[in-house]
Order: sequence, then C-alpha cells, then structure tokens
Amino acid sequence: MDMELLSAVDSFLWGPPLLILLVGTGILLTVRLGFLQVFRLKKALGLIFSAKESGEGDINSFKALCTALAATIGTGNIVGVATAIHAGGPGALFWMWLAAFFGMATKYAEGLLAVKYRETDAHGHIAGGPMYYIKNGLGEKWKPLGSLFALFGVLVAFFGIGTFAQVNSIVEITKITAGIPVEATAAVLTVLVAAVTLGGLQSISRVAEKIVPAMAVIYFLITVGILAFFWEAVPEAVSLVITSAFSGTAAAGGFLGATVMMAMQNGIARGVFSNESGLGSAPIAAAAAKTKWPAEQGLVSMTGTFIDTIIICTLTGLTIIVSGAWTGEANGAALTNAAFTAAFPAFGSALLMVSLVLFAFTTILGWNYYGERCAEYLCGVKVILPYRIVFIALVACGAFLKLEAIWVLADIVNGLMAIPNLIALVGLSGVVVAETKRYFAHLAEEEEETKPLPEAAADTGK
Repeated sequence: MDMELLSAVDSFLWGPPLLILLVGTGILLTVRLGFLQVFRLKKALGLIFSAKESGEGDINSFKALCTALAATIGTGNIVGVATAIHAGGPGALFWMWLAAFFGMATKYAEGLLAVKYRETDAHGHIAGGPMYYIKNGLGEKWKPLGSLFALFGVLVAFFGIGTFAQVNSIVEITKITAGIPVEATAAVLTVLVAAVTLGGLQSISRVAEKIVPAMAVIYFLITVGILAFFWEAVPEAVSLVITSAFSGTAAAGGFLGATVMMAMQNGIARGVFSNESGLGSAPIAAAAAKTKWPAEQGLVSMTGTFIDTIIICTLTGLTIIVSGAWTGEANGAALTNAAFTAAFPAFGSALLMVSLVLFAFTTILGWNYYGERCAEYLCGVKVILPYRIVFIALVACGAFLKLEAIWVLADIVNGLMAIPNLIALVGLSGVVVAETKRYFAHLAEEEEETKPLPEAAADTGK
C-alpha cells in the first residue's frame, strides 16, 4: 500500500475543502437558527437533567448524551489538543473554540434530525442517525448516500476511532507509566469491552451514565489544579491564545514558530476531530432518546460540543501553555504529560494515565454502538451479534497492531463520514428551522398556560 498516496489523500481530505464545508455548514445553521447556541445555551444546559421522558425511545436524554460523550470525549481531548498546539502554537486553541462555536449549531441540527426521522427496527429498538435522515428526510433517491455513510461508519468503528487508536493509547500509557505488560492490559480490556457491549445500548448507556460524568469531573479537577498551580501565568496564556491566533507565534525554545494558517488549520481540524460536530456520529445515539420533541434532543446534543471542546479541550490547552511545556520538543500525549508533571512531579503521569484510560475506554464503547447501528442499517438485525463478536476480536488484537497504513486509512474514512452527513444537514436546514420554531412556540404557549391568574380575576373566581 502506497503510504505517500494515502498520506496525500488524508492531507487533502482534512485540508481546506472539508474544513470549509464543516465550518461553513455550522455558520449557515448558526445564522438560520438566530445564534441559538448563544441565546438558548442556558436552556440546553438545564435540559441535560430535566428533559421529560415523554416520547418513544430506548434511553433517557441524559443517557443518550452520556453515550454520545463517551464516544466523543477521547484521546483527542488529551492527545489531539497537544498535537494542535505543537504544530500551530497557542493560537490553535482559539480556532478550536471557533470550530466548536459553529459546531454547536451543527450538533443541534444533527440531534434534532436524528429524532425526527428515526425508525424502530425488527427487534423493537430505535434506529436513527444520518443514514435515516438522509433516506427519510431527503427522500428515497438519496438512499445510496445514507448507505455510503453507514459503510464509512462501520469502517471507522472497526479500524479507526473505535478500536485500534484507543486500544493502542491504553496499552502504551499503562506500560510506560505503570509498567503493566501489553498482554495483561489487552486481556483485561477485551473482557471489560465484551462484558459491556454484548448487552447492547442499555448496557453501554448504563456504564456511560456512570463513567462519563465521573471522568469529566476528575479531569476538570486535575486540570483546574494545574491552572491554580500556575495561576499567575493564566492571564498571559489566554492573551497569547488570542493574539497568536491572528499574528502567528514567534519561535520559543524547541518550538519553531507557527503561521496564522498553521494555527487555523490545526485548531479547526483537531477541534472537529475531538467534538465530532458534523461527522454524523453523535446523532446515532441521540436518536435513541425518549423525547417527542426533536428540538429538545437537539439542544441536549448541542451541550456535548460545549462540554467536549469549550470546557475539556480548553483546560488541556491552557495547562500545556501555562506550564511552558509547549515550547519544548515533546508532542502528543508526551506533551500533555510534561504539563501534568510540571505541576505534580510525583503523580502527574499517573493522573494522566487514569484520564487517558477512561477517555479511551468509553470511546470504544460509544463507537461499538455507532458501528452496530450502521451495520444494522446495511444488513438488518441479523448482523448485530456477528458485528459485536468481530468488534471484540478487533479490540483483542488491536494492542498488537501498529500498521501505519491503518491509522491513515482510519483518518480518511473518518473524514469521508462527514460528507454525506453535511449534504443532508444543508439540504434539511429548512426542516431544522421549522422544528425549532415549533418547539419554542410550544414552550411559550406552555409558559403562558402556567402563569398565575391576575389577583382580581382570582378573587372573583374568574
């Protein structure tokens, strides 16, 4: 397999064309929805815990969000942010924020359409996601585009984000930090993945509901602790992020300096890779939520991008900048590790290991479900058990595979997933706007009905 050709395809795909399409779709939806991610964020955050279980579905909205976050919050939040800053300088974090801001509107539209166009499969379970809103929303003639999305989804689950990338991250960090043999980690990981995934969505969502909030809080406390340790450097770090986003970064130490274009491309690409807004993965989990209002689940889904990038990626990025680690030679997990150990020399590496293992493990679970829904769309419910067995087998052998071509291929199919999804989002943007107006008109009506009667009217019994 010609690595040069694959790398060229990968660089082109994740270059300006796809990034423009991803951010452009977010801008279109942001404008058409009246900057909903700003004016309705408070409502969206409130719905995480208060959304009513009033419609059909397999799991509640919170579990659906946790399942989506399980797949979304992964090594990209630790390794991806470090890679972006290493290549593009602190300014990359600003462009990550920008991608996330417009990505929130994209994620909202994905969640809304997932619920609106979902179906019930032969086992009585909810099935939804881009392949369904392409077929049921754009129409039957677009069905091949949905099949293409599903095919790429299975490939990403089997050979990309879902297995090899996460498994390798886990076995490497546990071996380097704790000296645990690769074989031992691989065996334990395979048993745990099998125990959870063979139980299907109910099992995955139960585990995600417990692990995701816990790991997010743990990581939040660790990184805030590092920022508190370097508190004097925080204002300067924030200023550096903003100024270098537009002026590039001067060379410092082992860092070679970055242009504005490098900061922009790395920040947007890694941001999208981390929060998956526009890739079409999260709506597969959103479709299973118990709600009768598509827009309600859209708002809950939107918070996923906010939590993933605006909170978690920001904390990772600022710890790397305030510690000064970004000016050295380290990259990826080693760069984040340098930041952690700068504040906590005795146990920084252990804290990073725990965070990375939890992030990667939950990503495996979330992508198992995504791939399963895609496989079922292509071949029907009969494929579910064989799919799960193959997935578990790939997790088992993933620790021992380090084929460079697999990583590049995974990156390519991951990018290709986005194209059918973005076509559908643009084509159905009118439906998204109409559903949004319908939902907020319902809320206004509901609010009007619950208003107390004026005192005079109440006294006369009117």
